[in-house]
Amino acid sequence: MTAHSRDTPQFYLTAPSPCPYLKGQFERKVFTHLVGEDAATLNDLLTHGGFRRSQTIAYRPACESCRACVSIRVRVGEFAWTKAFRRNRAVNADLVREAIGATPTSEQYSLFRAYLDARHAEGGMVDMTVLDYATMVEDSHVRTELVEYRRRGPDTAINRRGDGPLLAVALVDRLSDGLSLVYSFYDPEESERGLGTHVILDHVERARELGLPYLYLGYWVDGSPKMDYKRRFRPQEYLAPTGWTLREGE
Repeated sequence: MTAHSRDTPQFYLTAPSPCPYLKGQFERKVFTHLVGEDAATLNDLLTHGGFRRSQTIAYRPACESCRACVSIRVRVGEFAWTKAFRRNRAVNADLVREAIGATPTSEQYSLFRAYLDARHAEGGMVDMTVLDYATMVEDSHVRTELVEYRRRGPDTAINRRGDGPLLAVALVDRLSDGLSLVYSFYDPEESERGLGTHVILDHVERARELGLPYLYLGYWVDGSPKMDYKRRFRPQEYLAPTGWTLREGE
């Protein structure tokens, strides 16, 4: 029997299960645990290799007959601010971003619950309790934080904080070369704002402010309408067998 160091990641393969993105397909994932002192370094390395993080697990698709899931990242320094994107930024100019660390709150969970019920009532997260939500945020050994969005208030110019109800939240990992959007949710009753788009655009700007070249958006799934929005954020690279490659025509 071969002895493995406790610092050496071990990889596992899940059993096939119905794909949540493509009807009639089955997914499998390869995964490993992100724990210990080297978790942040490992998360960085694996993200560069097309993995995504969920709590203390890093995973990537390992489907037997499908290659539709493609890792993508946005080139921040060359980002194309289209008319639609500039319009979105103008509509949401009254919002203020605040990074609060990995600190879950009951207010966040109420927004999370409303978002799931309105947008993903059939999804795998719909049964998450407040404790499940807290675990999703806190159960991490990597550099991660929550970013909240609220309207500007009378004291925003002084304390740089928003005021009023919470409108959107993003869970974000900090990598050596970029930011990785792990999950985001927003007020479903504010649909005219395009808050999902705003969170991405704001993190393009945030990565630029931090001097980081990339924003990682996870997987684009060819043939899945719910994931097609990610192609709008350009220029972007996709992870090919030969490495990260600029998407043609962008």
